[in-house]
Amino acid sequence: MSEVFNVEEIFGQNVFTLGKMKERLPKNVYKEVVKVMDQGGELSMEAANVVAMAMKEWAVENGATHYTHWFQPLTGITAEKHDSFVAHPDEMGKMLTEFSGKELIKGEPDASSFPSGGLRATFEARGYTAWDITSPAFLKESGCGVTLCIPTAFCSYTGEALDKKTPLLRSMEALSEQALRIVRLFGNTEATKVTASVGPEQEYFLVDEKLYRQRTDLMFAGRTLFGAPAPKGQEMEDHYFGVIRERVGAYMKDLNEELWKLGVTAKTQHNEVAPAQHELAPIYETANIAVDHNQLVMEAMKRVAVHHGMRCLLHEKPYAGVNGSGKHNNWSITTDNGVNLLDPGDTPNENIQFLLVLACILKAVDTHADLLRQSASDVGNDHRLGANEAPPAIISVFLGEQLEDVVRQLIETGAATSVKEGGKLLTGVKTLPDFQKDATDRNRTSPFAFTGNKFEFRMVGSADSIASPNTTLNAIVAEAFCEAADRLEKADDLDLAVHDLIKEYLTEHQRIIFNGDGYSDDWLAEAEKRGLPNIKSMIEAASTITTDKAVKLFERFGIFTKVELESREEIIYETYAKTINIEALAMIDMAGKQIIPAVVKYSKALADTVNAVKAAGADAAVQAELLKEVCENLAAMQTALAKLEKTEKEASEIEDVKAQAFFYKDTVKAAMDELRAPADKLEMIVDKNIWPIPTYGELMFEI
Repeated sequence: MSEVFNVEEIFGQNVFTLGKMKERLPKNVYKEVVKVMDQGGELSMEAANVVAMAMKEWAVENGATHYTHWFQPLTGITAEKHDSFVAHPDEMGKMLTEFSGKELIKGEPDASSFPSGGLRATFEARGYTAWDITSPAFLKESGCGVTLCIPTAFCSYTGEALDKKTPLLRSMEALSEQALRIVRLFGNTEATKVTASVGPEQEYFLVDEKLYRQRTDLMFAGRTLFGAPAPKGQEMEDHYFGVIRERVGAYMKDLNEELWKLGVTAKTQHNEVAPAQHELAPIYETANIAVDHNQLVMEAMKRVAVHHGMRCLLHEKPYAGVNGSGKHNNWSITTDNGVNLLDPGDTPNENIQFLLVLACILKAVDTHADLLRQSASDVGNDHRLGANEAPPAIISVFLGEQLEDVVRQLIETGAATSVKEGGKLLTGVKTLPDFQKDATDRNRTSPFAFTGNKFEFRMVGSADSIASPNTTLNAIVAEAFCEAADRLEKADDLDLAVHDLIKEYLTEHQRIIFNGDGYSDDWLAEAEKRGLPNIKSMIEAASTITTDKAVKLFERFGIFTKVELESREEIIYETYAKTINIEALAMIDMAGKQIIPAVVKYSKALADTVNAVKAAGADAAVQAELLKEVCENLAAMQTALAKLEKTEKEASEIEDVKAQAFFYKDTVKAAMDELRAPADKLEMIVDKNIWPIPTYGELMFEI
């Protein structure tokens, strides 16, 4: 029997929780910390010193020797610089430890070595990290030992955000301020803030470590750049929700244990659709904590996999021909006195506050569909969005039959007098219960779907940070709430004004509502007819963040300045170009050093066989035809390799970052496809003992 552990006992043991603060801090300091967490403001230096001392003592008691300001630069991953608690020895030579309030609150990493889009040059290195008091510090156990990690924001010397967290925190404050105006209109005077809550479902692949190390593409690009389909993929649907393999189950057990210690509410685990693909889903948390925890989930997935002789692949499309991985971003907004603004109740047609919130969100998504699409863009997601496994690149909203009917009534008559019920599910088996169904079905082809009391933004990529999509969601909804409140607060007859505004918003923005099959060609035509944007790639979406509309939105609520947005657009182009450059070089390396030499070896052996058969006076037609096919594909591969080398060199010499990114997209990627095609054909012909890299069948099924 495997080792038994109690979830309740280990949960949060590596987190400096409010409970631990309450135990270790004087009452007045604890109250000051809670007040700053709830209401904002700055912690006094006296209190910060007390908190730092208590935090250090707790960390040292649990084996920590170092601390770090843990932050999320624009690389899409986390960063950390470790400093030890070691201080000068005393006069007796005994080593002392120290950690001050100043060290807790402020750090100073190099700001010139992270992506900044021109905000920081090499000679402008100063940047600051600032403690995010609302996200708890935690202990990370790794090869470095135990390290106290302090979640922080990261800004330049001149104040611009250089990270994912700072804009997110700004957007959360903007959403709370504007949402409070809405709930005040409906008589809620008790709420003091409104919080965006997020639950990201994380999909991932596992692959055997030994096989991984034999694939240059997996090691450097995170996805396979060559590979013919395996005899079996996902067509039998037998992997989805199937019995979890022992090796994978052991991995999941250790992963859960590590995450629970870190206070991550890992809730659900199961096999996903593709072979060797799996999913982990947490319970909802405040948006910035959810972002921090999702980064910890991805880090832990990779780290724990190595301990089990495997590698975790978070790329959105590690294998062609089977489903890729996403990260469904479940988003809701709740007041601090317990009101979920997205809960329709039993009679949504009578829930006026909900209908106003819904109308505002539809307006926000329709007005800023391009920004929402951009927020889910990354290089890997270009392989996935629009395929029959993920939402299309067109933003639409699924409401379900019940809400769509309510919306229709409001648009047509100005009043919703009825509401569709789910009815009972009749199984036809006497021993099975007949239970009440939900009022509507689900739609997995919708990019933005209402799922009961939340919206599920399904476009986010598996490797991407969820900070950007939630920053954008918060911002666009804050704008819609603001514009609604501006009008309603001036109204002489509030009830009539709310009624008219709901009908107006629903009528003007009904084009964004679509409950049908998002994968169908009919929807592509219909979406074009409706005038909905269809932005198909990451770099085509990049410019949406610097339009006048976008700049006005983000500057209005202090989330981004125009300069910050322009820098991020440049980073998108740089990231895209660098990523495709790495992939192209990996293909060149594999083709020139592994695949072509192996095929040459095979063709020589085949030619020798043809000559031997002919010399024996036998018919060598089959062998000769096979040799011809091999040689034709080998020649095609050699030609394509030369073309890729040429185009990749041309791309590297383009100085304009936007032009370079589009050259990689339109020219280099096409050359990569030309090189892959004959290589994948050859994989199906060449002797398996000679083929130099593990196949899809091995990668996906040898776990």
